[in-house]
Amino acid sequence: MLVTLDPRDERPLYLQIVEQVRRALVVGSLRAEDPLPSVRELAAELVVNPRTVLQAYRALEEEGVVYVRRGQGTFVAPAVGGDDAGRRALARGVAERALLDARRNGLGAAELVAMIRELAAGEDDDGGRDAR
Repeated sequence: MLVTLDPRDERPLYLQIVEQVRRALVVGSLRAEDPLPSVRELAAELVVNPRTVLQAYRALEEEGVVYVRRGQGTFVAPAVGGDDAGRRALARGVAERALLDARRNGLGAAELVAMIRELAAGEDDDGGRDAR
């Protein structure tokens, strides 16, 4: 499972971890019954306090996204998967962060949308590959 934290993101680190796990479910890199890294493993990987990871895992457990098997670890709940509502929420979160970042850099929503359309059109021209 790939979890990355953004130091520019103003949200608490545990919420970023929660969102990354949700994103992994939506895009399919995490599936029902998959194990999550142990609290210590993920904390070491992200260079954060283990309590931060524990807080994220507990929040996910309260939402019913994951469950804990004593002595075995934390696993994705059986009924959880990527659905249209999850994809829509993911898209909304990406859009909100992009808009916030654009505003921080003095760009308006219209400029951001125009650039996204331009970049998307460039992807279509080269068969979907990254134009960089």
